[in-house]
Amino acid sequence: MMTITRPMPLALALVFALGSGLSSGASAADPVSPEALIRKIQAVGTEGDGSSEAATAWKQLVAAGPSAFLPIFGQIDSSSPSASNWLRMAVNAIADRELAAKKPLPTDELGAWLGSGKNGPVSRRLAYELLTRVDPKTPEKVLPGLLNDPSVDLRRDAIAYELVKADALAATDADKARAEYRKLFDATRDSDQTDLLAKKLLKLGVYVDTTAHYDCLTEWMIVGPFDNPKAGNYAVSLAPEKEVDLKATYPAKGGKAVAWSSFRGYGEYGSVDLNQALGKYKDAIAYAWTTFDSEKGGAAELRFGSPNAIRVFLNGKEVFAREEYHHGQRLDQYVAKGTLKAGKNTLLVKVCQNDQKESWAQDWSFLLRICDSAGTPVK
Repeated sequence: MMTITRPMPLALALVFALGSGLSSGASAADPVSPEALIRKIQAVGTEGDGSSEAATAWKQLVAAGPSAFLPIFGQIDSSSPSASNWLRMAVNAIADRELAAKKPLPTDELGAWLGSGKNGPVSRRLAYELLTRVDPKTPEKVLPGLLNDPSVDLRRDAIAYELVKADALAATDADKARAEYRKLFDATRDSDQTDLLAKKLLKLGVYVDTTAHYDCLTEWMIVGPFDNPKAGNYAVSLAPEKEVDLKATYPAKGGKAVAWSSFRGYGEYGSVDLNQALGKYKDAIAYAWTTFDSEKGGAAELRFGSPNAIRVFLNGKEVFAREEYHHGQRLDQYVAKGTLKAGKNTLLVKVCQNDQKESWAQDWSFLLRICDSAGTPVK
């Protein structure tokens, strides 16, 4: 009988590596560069191919000590989630061993890596965590300068840190508190912090527009409802999908003719309520179209939410599709990558309803904004 040996998953291989100690397994005469060891960890296949070699490489990488920090930092953001996790574990294992032995970590190198916004967010966050382990005062030294950082996580921590001080001001100096809250509001990218700061400002007599803060797209041309029997037309290109002609009329659901009409999204974060725009329908499809200008063009993220099945087209090219019904809607629920043209750009959104009758399955809506990878509006 033939015996089939399956590759060991990387996680299990590293359990064995951890249990067998952190000796390098390489002779002093046969050094292996951290870069080569990192490549072995990155090379593990989805089925675990190469996991044994990667586990050995991981042990050698830890044995290399703090000299492996910068090579790891240079690769951790571009690695697969699994490899990135194990590279993070290697950094922490090195730090644990060095600190237990009362040895210093290379804080100058870590500080320089953290200080460059061009470095990846995962590695910069890891550098920040190591610096904090060495010096508990790192947050008060570093975070005030990270309010507008490209790393969403570091920016969030900076806002949370400064918010404590702003709250203390609110009890003694309302004017200064307003100024601090407004500064923090302008820096926010996460909706929970944005909403919290909006409420704090309103309590002090200042209204801020969260929809404008995220520059959500609110002005749309809408057409529909088109028939979607048993949700069967989600993947079918209907007339507005083939060509957007704002002067055209189309045969639609129930045999009636429909035309494009303007509609403004008044819901939270500019949410477009298609039940309000077109009427309440099931087994139906709506299209929404808009244009916007981009000064420079280039890479951008399209972030949107919808409780319905949705397809999104940027400049005539599909950038996102998800056929799933009735799962709630929130800001930045989905993220699609796209490339903007300098000047005028077009967006077409296809939003599909199915025939579910439950009360929680009646919403028919979407919201959309365009930003960079940090969530900052780019249009």
